[in-house]
Amino acid sequence: MNFQSEMLQACEVQVLGNLSAGGCRGVTPGPHPCALSVLPPPSRLLAAVVGAGIGGSAVAHFLQQHFGPRVQIDVYEKGTVGGRLATISVNKQHYESGAASFHSLSLHMQDFVKLLGLRHRREVVGRSAIFGGEHFVLEETDWYLLNLFRLWWHYGISFLRLQMWVEEVMEKFMRIYKYQAHGYAFSGVEELLYSLGESAFVNMTQRSVAESLLQVGVTQRFIDDVVSAVLRASYGQSASMPAFAGAMSLAGAQGSLWSVEGGNKLVCSGLLKLTKANVIHATVTSVTLHSTEGKALYQVGYESELGSGSDFYDIVVIATPLHLDNSSSNFTFEGFNPPIDDVQGSFHPTVVSLVHGYLNSSYFGFPDPKLFPFANILTTDFPNFFCTLDNICPVNISSSFRRKQPQEAAVWRVQSPKPLFRTQLKTLFRSYYSVQTAEWQAHPLYGSRTTLPRFALHDQLFYLNALEWAASSVEVMAVAAKNVALLAYNRWYQDLDKIDQKDLMHKVKTEL
Repeated sequence: MNFQSEMLQACEVQVLGNLSAGGCRGVTPGPHPCALSVLPPPSRLLAAVVGAGIGGSAVAHFLQQHFGPRVQIDVYEKGTVGGRLATISVNKQHYESGAASFHSLSLHMQDFVKLLGLRHRREVVGRSAIFGGEHFVLEETDWYLLNLFRLWWHYGISFLRLQMWVEEVMEKFMRIYKYQAHGYAFSGVEELLYSLGESAFVNMTQRSVAESLLQVGVTQRFIDDVVSAVLRASYGQSASMPAFAGAMSLAGAQGSLWSVEGGNKLVCSGLLKLTKANVIHATVTSVTLHSTEGKALYQVGYESELGSGSDFYDIVVIATPLHLDNSSSNFTFEGFNPPIDDVQGSFHPTVVSLVHGYLNSSYFGFPDPKLFPFANILTTDFPNFFCTLDNICPVNISSSFRRKQPQEAAVWRVQSPKPLFRTQLKTLFRSYYSVQTAEWQAHPLYGSRTTLPRFALHDQLFYLNALEWAASSVEVMAVAAKNVALLAYNRWYQDLDKIDQKDLMHKVKTEL
């Protein structure tokens, strides 16, 4: 139910006068709208989540987990549930077009899969290589010791120094799960990072990956050949990006990866179904602050196929990126003093093309396609028209499934900064049956913001995607979702000792 815009001025004063701390669901348009009773009762707590990707789905789950059955959750989504977790159908099979896999240390995602009764997809092993434009600068073999020897032969002990650097960062980052298990939350990204790694973590958002790795003894050649290729594959950006985001990306390249049988987006739809959230297919256009009995109340305005509308909520979570360069993704904040105006930023576009065709192995130095051994190709800065090229498997893998041989027509996933021209497709493929694309504002353009945003924009208004500006991944969004749910809960019940606490490692140890 909603307030039609032409009714709002006529009955706003009376409705707001009747609003309780439990919020208002609006009134149904009728002959005497101002005479209708205001629902629901004060005991009901109303929450709105803007965005039904992994962040929005997870925060809906966590809000219900903490507030219990008293919370009623509306989730606004202008597109499809799943957000950047999505699939594309090719030749009657579905393939991942968004985030394709997760690290073994993605603890929240692991919990979601268990909770929902989903399964890990069967892994089909394939070899990887890094292409430098004219030849492969590094090739993986089927023998682990030979791979280590090649790394040592080409780069000395740089790969060990990289591994030690990443493991140190990850060991500290993993503290967040213990903090969250004890109910601690943070109102800003800087406060969260400081609690994990003190000033070192905060400084890593301002120093480049290259600068940080050179300082610990990693060679420039290793950064140019290997580190840059991994960062291009995950973020589409170079080693000049911030060290913290880079470390999280490099951690994903070192550990074992997994994905969800049937498609990663099943996590989002499963969480929303489990939460019994009300999914509203609409575009949110505004969040307006009102007050009743000294308590903040938020009016969420939206547009759908049925027209414009609005509803009132006690808690609002924005779980979608606010793009500085994409006006359709933005909405206005009204009635706030001081105004909310420092939440937007530029995002880096990524184009995923699923090509069903025959690889042009000659371009990679293999005239005979039968001899081409690689399923995953990363690139250095050259060639710059594509970042990765992967022979991918469908989201449903039978026990008899086998990966296509290089001389056979297969489905290849090409990740590039811009849509591929026909000439570029003909460079990579001898011929192809179909090309389907998905264009994403995939990750923040690191360096386009000078400060780290805050989760808390107002008393019970939160920006979940703020954490993307430190690092961007599916698990990071799940961590942000848990933090925002805890922050909303602790603020609602005025448990300020659980917010922005210092020296949490000591506090947590004493609580055990």
